[in-house]
Amino acid sequence: MARKRAPGFEAQREDILAAAARLFAEQGFSATSMNQVAEACGVAKPTLYHYFQDKQELLAQICDSHVHALLALVEEIKALQLAPDAQLRALIERFTRAYADAQAQHRVLTSEIKFLADAERERLLDVERRVVDEFAAALCLVRPELRGARLHKPLTMLLFGMINWTFTWLRPDGELSHEALAALVSDLFFGGLGAVQAPQPALIP
Repeated sequence: MARKRAPGFEAQREDILAAAARLFAEQGFSATSMNQVAEACGVAKPTLYHYFQDKQELLAQICDSHVHALLALVEEIKALQLAPDAQLRALIERFTRAYADAQAQHRVLTSEIKFLADAERERLLDVERRVVDEFAAALCLVRPELRGARLHKPLTMLLFGMINWTFTWLRPDGELSHEALAALVSDLFFGGLGAVQAPQPALIP
């Protein structure tokens, strides 16, 4: 019979993941020791190993939790069955706001995933690709002709370029809140999306 987990096990586990994400984001995966993670969590090092086998597993779980949370957010918005414009706008704004509460996790996913084993890294990148594909599909519902012109993926990556790196410059105590930024990114993208022209096929003489 499997041993029952003590009350608070999951809460303690999430606290450890959050502390490790902050350390990995601030000083890098390689420069962070398990001793530092244990100290940041206020637990003994043996307790840390009760939850995670090693630092590699910590990194994998941080990335896994974050990327699956983003995928779940996509599925949640799809389930609302919104009109195409409203769905794409909701995706943009919800993702931008979600990054506000997961800046450390997102920094780790974008910059430290390279330290994972090849198979684990590829598994997580596959989930990332699913998220990108869902955004591209939502964009095509707004501008279907862009799929034929093969512009839906480049436009999707330009969109992610706007929202993926906000953690490098947006400050929590600054004048611009994440809520205001979410609306700003959405307005900026929709304002430009209508101006994009699909290239016309060359005429055969």
